Amino acid sequence: MNPIEQLKQGARRAWATFGPTEMLTASVAPRLVRYAEVSSGARVLDVGCGTGVAALTAARLGARVTGVDLTPELVAHARENASVMHLDVDLREADAEALPFDDASFDVVLSQFAHMFAPRPEVTIAEMLRVLKPGGTIAFSTWPPEHLVGEMFALIGRYGPPLPQGVAAPQDWGDPHVVRERLGGAVEGVRFARDAMRVQVLSVQHHRLLMERNIGPMTMLVRSLELGDPPRLAALRRDFEELIALYFEDNHVRQDYLLTRATRRTAG
Repeated sequence: MNPIEQLKQGARRAWATFGPTEMLTASVAPRLVRYAEVSSGARVLDVGCGTGVAALTAARLGARVTGVDLTPELVAHARENASVMHLDVDLREADAEALPFDDASFDVVLSQFAHMFAPRPEVTIAEMLRVLKPGGTIAFSTWPPEHLVGEMFALIGRYGPPLPQGVAAPQDWGDPHVVRERLGGAVEGVRFARDAMRVQVLSVQHHRLLMERNIGPMTMLVRSLELGDPPRLAALRRDFEELIALYFEDNHVRQDYLLTRATRRTAG
């Protein structure tokens, strides 16, 4: 198995524990859906749908929604959520780097903190734009490198093994300059906005545990260090708690994020 496929297999397993965080991501899904100007009847694709929070928020507005995710446990969870909400949403397991749809199939392509974890940005964005209709909207939320979650992924990078050649750090998707470069000439009207998720937790230590148990790359790293290097794990935890403390106040942690929106160019 090549390194890219190995990485995907590991991610598929690691993100299986993400479900409990839907209480957090659901709180900001309406912001992305509004930013994308999703309307009733629009055909919408949610890339990396997780437990379905953005997909189901769009469907509740009357959009015709498809959601895809690499992790089967999350797709199953999303289907349960759709059933509870009595919403008809097409939810399926699929790879963001090989979307199983025809060209120009969707009016809107969304991703909330998800496509940024696909290993090869150039492949992922090409696929997202391929399935988007000319004149359609691409919109996504990502974690900037200079704020808590982006710094968390940089911390993971320092304590974990190096990424395979050709694989980009997820927090790079939170840099507007990088985003513009990756979207390239296939789009027009690129615009950005910023907002923040406020995570209610009792302490810095509780937030560290929440991330360790549910955020795939951190979960994988902690498991590896527990078995192979406990002193290094202790150092990681100290550094992580120091980082979280910078964003913790009044029993909540501020997680700033970037919103991007653009329009796929029409022919000519």
